[in-house]
Amino acid sequence: MLRRTLMLSTAALALVGALAVPAFAQSVPIRIVSKDLLTTNPEDVKEIEAIEAGLKAAGTDVDLQIMDLPGSGYADALSVQLLSGDIPDIIYFQGGDQKMAEQGILEDLNPWIEKYPNLKAALWPHNVERLKNYPYLLYIYPPRAPQPVIRQDWLDKLGMAPPTTVEEYEALFKAIHDGDLDGDGTPGNTLGLTGYGNTAELDSIFNQAFGVTATWMKDASGAWVNSRVTDAEKAKLEYYARLGSEGLFDKEYVTNTFDVKEDKFYTGKAGVIFGSSPEVIDIYGGKMNQAHPGENITLALLPLPKGPGGQGLAAVDVSKESRGFAVSSVSEHKEEAVKVLDFMASKAGQDIDRMGFEGEQYTKDASGAVTFTDKISTWYARFFNAANWTAPTQQLSPTAQAALDTIKAGFVADNAFVWPSDYAADVDATEQVYRSWVAKFITGEATTDQWDQFVSEYNSAGGTKLAEYARTVLK
Repeated sequence: MLRRTLMLSTAALALVGALAVPAFAQSVPIRIVSKDLLTTNPEDVKEIEAIEAGLKAAGTDVDLQIMDLPGSGYADALSVQLLSGDIPDIIYFQGGDQKMAEQGILEDLNPWIEKYPNLKAALWPHNVERLKNYPYLLYIYPPRAPQPVIRQDWLDKLGMAPPTTVEEYEALFKAIHDGDLDGDGTPGNTLGLTGYGNTAELDSIFNQAFGVTATWMKDASGAWVNSRVTDAEKAKLEYYARLGSEGLFDKEYVTNTFDVKEDKFYTGKAGVIFGSSPEVIDIYGGKMNQAHPGENITLALLPLPKGPGGQGLAAVDVSKESRGFAVSSVSEHKEEAVKVLDFMASKAGQDIDRMGFEGEQYTKDASGAVTFTDKISTWYARFFNAANWTAPTQQLSPTAQAALDTIKAGFVADNAFVWPSDYAADVDATEQVYRSWVAKFITGEATTDQWDQFVSEYNSAGGTKLAEYARTVLK
């Protein structure tokens, strides 16, 4: 239960003390901090209370206490809190975890996973590999593999088959751009594709097609080099730059936030958007229909393109989780903290986390059959998406299920690895150089005729140093 502040008289306090229930006194306080898990959100509070009840029924009495942190700037706010010495029992990281692990405040989760069967059974293949390399974070979800969707009615209006090559994708984006699908009477006013922050979403489906098969690839001499300085990467960025120059890809992607990206899709300013997960694709579908009441819009998943390099989703980095739940190594209640996570990986925990609540996100008939309501479209799991959990009835839309099937069929492990902290500055510097040049290529500030200049700047910023170290790691 959540901690509540009560103002009681001295006499009332004495009475409470006299009537204290032993079970309450035995409740183990477990403090948890997680992005967007807030005491001010009634659905979060309701789920926490359901988790407490489920654990208690299983014999573990915990007082699960949410610690509020702002969603905006969460990673920085969490870092400040932890460095101050205020360390919760369960911590959700979205960056900044490695320095905490190096200081010894994060628990090695592998022994606990061996002890608790629900956690072990819930892992996806990439989780298993990541835990071998970095045992401090647990993020039980399918790998993030953004995939593109379009309004089915728009695809029907275009009269085009779903694209299967990079050339057909370009033709689709051009048809969206040149048509008047949004009905504003102005053809050529719609972006083929929008995004936000960087081009990682595009890379998810275009990397393999252009031959960018892994983080590290061998050059003509057989030496390992970062794929970002290869001819395959150059060909891919030339493609992105052409999309930008023709008005097919949103040149404002760098300054777009995720909500601006989504709004451009819902309002018809862009025809194609990437969903980072099957559940997010369904959220997009729900929000699209909220924006267009009565139209009953469905989304269509676009296929993976094939190209000179093949076909498939981008290789999955298994060096470590980039986000996820950790348990404090200095917690006085590590066992109970792990039990919370184990419960959330169990069928009972997953039923709560994935389905929501009876009468709200779903209903049951007299036979016990489950029917999801419209509210399920905006419900999301706060903890896990266990690999072994099966919904009592179809939960994902056919579009989102197809995206999940693609992820399951297309897992390829990358050869990226965890960098020693001494290389952190080089990793950050080369990332900044790369992202800066990609933006310049796409916006037209630079052309790929300047490719050698980019490579030189990348290598000077730390690329050469990183490649030298990589050659000592990779076989």
